[in-house]
Amino acid sequence: MAGRAPRRSRWLTPSRAPGWVAAKSPTNEPYLLFRPSPGTSLLLHRRSALVAFGLLLMLCTVMVASACLGQTYVSPGEVWHTLRTGTGPHELVVGELRMPRIVVGALVGAALGLSGALVQSVTRNPLASPDVIGVGHGAAAATVLALATGAVASPGALPLVSVSGGLAAAALVYLLAWRHGMQPSRFVLTGVGIGVALSAVVQLYLTDSELEAAEQIKLWLTGSLNGRGYEQAEPLAVVLLVSVPALVWASRALGPLGLDPDTAAGLGVPVDRVRLGLTGLGVVLAAVATGAAGPIGFVALTSPQLARRLTRTAQLPLFNAALTGAVLLVAADLAARTLLPPLEVPVGALTSLVGGPYLLWLLGRRTATR
Repeated sequence: MAGRAPRRSRWLTPSRAPGWVAAKSPTNEPYLLFRPSPGTSLLLHRRSALVAFGLLLMLCTVMVASACLGQTYVSPGEVWHTLRTGTGPHELVVGELRMPRIVVGALVGAALGLSGALVQSVTRNPLASPDVIGVGHGAAAATVLALATGAVASPGALPLVSVSGGLAAAALVYLLAWRHGMQPSRFVLTGVGIGVALSAVVQLYLTDSELEAAEQIKLWLTGSLNGRGYEQAEPLAVVLLVSVPALVWASRALGPLGLDPDTAAGLGVPVDRVRLGLTGLGVVLAAVATGAAGPIGFVALTSPQLARRLTRTAQLPLFNAALTGAVLLVAADLAARTLLPPLEVPVGALTSLVGGPYLLWLLGRRTATR
């Protein structure tokens, strides 16, 4: 009796006809394969695509709610009319006060989510974030130094100062951590040490500054979207758009980087150069986000892990991490504006208040699994 012919894997031999094709990986994960033409194809993880769609809907919902709610309620129809025509009785509230900070919040959250995903992938540590490697502390130290000494004449130059400080701190951490290669654990520990030293510098200048400068420094250090406008959103949007090709490369590089370093090197992957490139991209995104809104804690830490739990993928999903960060920050800013009216809580204080218990939960979970 002739045996049954072995079934062909749709993952290995998908249909060559143009259009969408359902496929499964060797680990039985469902994917969608899109073939616009016989020579090109696009592979999407099915659950990741559904999660991304849901996060986009959630982001739109939170942005609409943030535009409507506040000390003055504006209906969704009036918000749409104001944005479409640029005129009306709510132009000041919606067009000049709420919408710019909503856009800045979404862009800053997306940049922090991406930065956190890249840093955690390089260090292979879910407790790592750009703040751990000194980016936030470097940006804070440079900004505090500029404000305390009066070196910056115009407030518009502060984002450039903070970006320069963040990049300089990350470069110092990299140089000190490099010893015939970059070990993730040494990189993180060096970043923690540099961060502690820079925090001491910030406290020193706070104690020696004039009262007015100290108040301005403290407000910036808490991280806030209050008063942010499209002048902060434009450079951040440009950086994100320019980073798209690098992010496409990063999404492909994260797969081999998740393997053992010797195994990845045996497959021909330049591990140290890939780590340097991913870290540099994450540092730039975090520094630009910090320059736009100040140091906002825990968004870069929590967004990649939440996105990974939603998608259930082996590696951190960059696009979903960006969407998760945008949703978290816009929702946190809405809560910061409306929880204690007429008092407005800085969004950085609120994210730290919520992110602290999450960090403790992560630490407890890692300890329990050992």
